[in-house]
Amino acid sequence: MATDIGLDDKATEFVILASDDSRPRPLGLRARISLSFAVGGLLVSVVLAGATLVLTRRQLIDSRESAAAAVAVSNATRLSNQLTPDATIEDLPAIADSLTKIEGFQRLIRLETAWLPTPELDREDLPPLLLKQLADRKAGQQRSILSGQTHLVVGIPLTAFDADYFAVVDLADVEDTLGNLQIVLFGASIFATLVAAIFGAWVSQRTLLPLRRVRSAAEAIAGGRLDTRLEPQTDPDLDRLADSFNEMARALEERILRDARFASDVSHELRSPLTTLKASVGVLEARREELSERSQTALTLLSDDLERFTRLVVDLLEISGYDAGAAALELSEVQVAQFLTAATRGTVSVPLQLPLRAGDLMIRADKRRLARLISNLLDNADRYGGGATSIIVESDISALRIAVEDQGPGVPPEERTAIFERFSRGSAGGRRSGDSGTGLGLSLVIEDVKLHKGRVWVEDRPDGASGARFVIELPMDGEKAQ
Repeated sequence: MATDIGLDDKATEFVILASDDSRPRPLGLRARISLSFAVGGLLVSVVLAGATLVLTRRQLIDSRESAAAAVAVSNATRLSNQLTPDATIEDLPAIADSLTKIEGFQRLIRLETAWLPTPELDREDLPPLLLKQLADRKAGQQRSILSGQTHLVVGIPLTAFDADYFAVVDLADVEDTLGNLQIVLFGASIFATLVAAIFGAWVSQRTLLPLRRVRSAAEAIAGGRLDTRLEPQTDPDLDRLADSFNEMARALEERILRDARFASDVSHELRSPLTTLKASVGVLEARREELSERSQTALTLLSDDLERFTRLVVDLLEISGYDAGAAALELSEVQVAQFLTAATRGTVSVPLQLPLRAGDLMIRADKRRLARLISNLLDNADRYGGGATSIIVESDISALRIAVEDQGPGVPPEERTAIFERFSRGSAGGRRSGDSGTGLGLSLVIEDVKLHKGRVWVEDRPDGASGARFVIELPMDGEKAQ
């Protein structure tokens, strides 16, 4: 039955060797989409805030200037109507007090060569350009900085007299309003950017959902679940993608199963002639003393190669079971210390380093496969590492780690992944002409570890001595290996 992949399905990933890459990783597609929305929201909010600030500033200042100009014209007209040809500067305060007074307005009056100042302003505070303009008997207005604040100065000549009226309007309240508006717009821009980023994250999650489902399905297939298929989609374009993926997965499954069946059938067919050959070699071995020295040498070579060939057929049968997806675990409670003692019995004495209270250390695992794991690692150490020097057991709440250390030349970093591939012996194996291994031992190790939902890797010995350290990590929770 095919396995359908949904949003929450996760394929198990097995790590052989974690490489250390110090280069910065590029942003993922989801992060780029979210960032694009955030940048777009920021740009839009900045443009809108800028336009709002400019238009509001223009509107407020224009309104304030229009109102100020209207009041100034009204006061200048009233002042002109109340002046007489023989009026002097001493008459102006009484007339000025009758003019319209608005908060923030101040006035300066010139009558011939005399000025009527205010406590805060005098003639020196007026813009020179505006004074020159009124000298030409032309009304005008100009914004100027007085006492550190922006003011509007409106000048109106009294054409009936040798006099000018100046209204000075404080624009500080307008500037304060604009400053507060700027803060509000800045906060709104930040808020809009955050909203755009959140919306972009939501959109990217929805948009990339099909890709995540394809990724989960691909990881499941890579992990050995060849019957994995994608569910039908709600979008016609995505339906075509799902159909193409499922067709590819189906063709891949058929090819892998066909190859696995072929390897299994060949291995089965070889067992019968191998049995015959072993029986024949056994007869020759029984009469070895009757053979010549050259014949005995040939018999030894034939016996060794036949033994290696037999192990190769057995390993190929096991590998074909993994490829066909027929491998399954027979889990049981395993007392780690007792099991390792029994698994290493009959081999050259290897020191076994156990943690404190090792007698209480239990794990659920397949005993047959776990014993083969240890046996293959010890055999690998004997062939290429000068023999195992120790077996070290470590554990924590989540995992059990079994490390096998040897005293050989070690494994170069560039080969620490390749040696787990089928028929790979690495540079150490290539230097040994008398190697009788099949090249499948470490391949079976990684397959058995993957079946237990664990991982295996090789590293240098932590004590700095020459040699390799193969580490098996298995989950303490046996339910994960179901």
